[in-house]
Amino acid sequence: MTRYDTHVEDGIVYVGTGDGPLEVAPLSDVLAAVGGPAWTITYTDAEKDRYPEMETDDEGLVVDVVDMLNAMTHSEQFVQTLAAHPTTVPDADTISPRAGLFVGKLLENLENGVA
Repeated sequence: MTRYDTHVEDGIVYVGTGDGPLEVAPLSDVLAAVGGPAWTITYTDAEKDRYPEMETDDEGLVVDVVDMLNAMTHSEQFVQTLAAHPTTVPDADTISPRAGLFVGKLLENLENGVA
């Protein structure tokens, strides 16, 4: 199964495709959407109570968001879905649909770790 990587070049986030890099969004937009360049791993009391066997030794660890972003790989299906989303920003206070889809996956990885 082919996996496509993510990289940042000249302040723009790209995802690889079979045809070359696909522009996702400016890195500054991605970082703003996730709350900045650093992510602190936390677990709620509810999570700890619900999953008492869960390892929480990494709580408080600060993760570099750009490092996490660069470690991400994507399935062909995700890349095709990403490519189908527009890069235009519908409102000055939001990000593009393509960036939103990417940020959603990035947040999932930040919250759950890269599997």
